[in-house]
Amino acid sequence: MAEGSSGEPIDLIMKSTRDLLRPEELVREATRDIVKEEIRRHLEKTLREDPKLAQDLKDAVKDLLEARAREYAAIVRVGAATARLGLSALPPDVRRALTEDIVNLLSKEIGHIVERSL
Repeated sequence: MAEGSSGEPIDLIMKSTRDLLRPEELVREATRDIVKEEIRRHLEKTLREDPKLAQDLKDAVKDLLEARAREYAAIVRVGAATARLGLSALPPDVRRALTEDIVNLLSKEIGHIVERSL
């Protein structure tokens, strides 16, 4: 069998270590980080020199985030309407049992969210 092909834990560790130590990858990543930093500095300088442009960018990002929030809210509303439609199509006894299960599940999830936020 070829070295590293047995799937033994030590072989996996060795392969992982070799992958981490590939100098060409490290150089590529470091170069990429340096280029990103230079671009970031240039863009920040440009925004400092043009406050109107900086404000336009802030406003555009704010609008984008608000639009994304509205999109998520619409998706939730579509999901809720779809769930109600699905429940409406069920026989009454099945609908009642399923509704109880959904309410219990949502109550537990909301409880977990509240606990994590405290």
